[in-house]
Amino acid sequence: MKITTYGLDLAKRVFQLHWVDMETGEICRRQLKRAEVAEFFANRAPAVIAMEACGSAHYWARQFAALGHEVRLIAAQFVRPFVKSNKTDAADAHAIWEAAQRPGMKFVAVKSEGQQAVLTLHRMRELLVKMRTMQINQLRGLLYEFGAELPPGRQKGLARIPTELAKLEEALPAMVIEVMHGQLERIAALDEDIAEIERKLSAWKKEDAASRKLMDIPGVGLLTATAAVATIGDAGAFKSGREFAAFLGLVPRQCGTGGRVKLLGISKRGDVYLRTLLIHGARSVITRQKTHEPWLDNLLARRPFNAAVVALANKMARTIWALLALDRTYQKGYAATAA
Repeated sequence: MKITTYGLDLAKRVFQLHWVDMETGEICRRQLKRAEVAEFFANRAPAVIAMEACGSAHYWARQFAALGHEVRLIAAQFVRPFVKSNKTDAADAHAIWEAAQRPGMKFVAVKSEGQQAVLTLHRMRELLVKMRTMQINQLRGLLYEFGAELPPGRQKGLARIPTELAKLEEALPAMVIEVMHGQLERIAALDEDIAEIERKLSAWKKEDAASRKLMDIPGVGLLTATAAVATIGDAGAFKSGREFAAFLGLVPRQCGTGGRVKLLGISKRGDVYLRTLLIHGARSVITRQKTHEPWLDNLLARRPFNAAVVALANKMARTIWALLALDRTYQKGYAATAA
C-alpha cells in the first residue's frame, strides 16, 4: 500500500492542501478552514503530512501525530526553491509537497509542549531585557544632555542616576524629575519580572536531569542549559556534534569554484538566541578563567580573540550534543579516541 504525502500550507484561518491521489494519480488541491483541518485528517488513512516549520507548526504536528500520521517539518529556506511560480498559498503547498519527497531533505524535529513552554519563558525574558536596556539607555542620553555622565555598566549607572537627578532638581521642572523617577521605578519592575522568570527556569532545571548535566560544562549556565535542552529536544535529530554546531551557525561559510574552496566568517544560521548564549559563555570562560586548555592557549596566540571565542563556542555546542545524544556526563580534559 502506497502512503499518501500531503503538503499543507499553514495559516491563521484558511489552510491550503496539496496531494496526489495514489489510486488515480489525480492532483488534488483543497482549501480548509481552521476548524476543518483536524476533522479532515482524522478521516484519512495514516499518511505523511509535510509543513513548513513556521508559526503553529509544532502544535499541528502534535495534533496530526496523535491521529497516527507521520509529520515532516521543513525549514522555509528549503521550501522556497521549489516554488515554481508566483508566491501563492497553492504554490507554497505544492512546493512543500515536492520538497518533502526529495532524497536527502533535512527535517525539523517536532517540539513538545514542555519544550515550547520553556522557550516561551526565554523569549519573554529576552524581550524584557531589551525593554530594560532601552529605558536605561534613554535615561543615560537624557541626563547626558544636562551634563550628567554616568559610569559604564548597568548596575553602576543605575546606582548613580538618583544622585544625578538630585543635582538637577533646581535646574529642571519638577514634572521632568518625577517622570524620570517613574522610569526608574519601571526599570526596577522589569528587574523583578526578569528575576521571576529566572526563578521559574531554575525550578524547571531542578526537575530536568539533562539541564543539570549540561551545567557542568564550563561556560554553560542556567539560561544556556535550559535553552539548549528545549531547542534540541531529541538530540538524535542531528547526526553529529558538528551538524548541531552548523545548525547554530557556528561553522564557516564556504565559497568556492573550480576545486578551490574559500572559508569565510561563520554562517550565523539557525537559532540566533542559543548561538548568542554560547558565544557569551565562551567569552566569559576565556576572560575569567586563569588557566585554559593547551589548544585554546595556542589558538589565542595565533588567532584574533573573537575567533577563539567562536571556536570555543563551537566546541561547547558539540559537547552539549555529545552529552545529550550519547547520555554521558561531562569529563574535564576528555580526549576522543578513534574507533
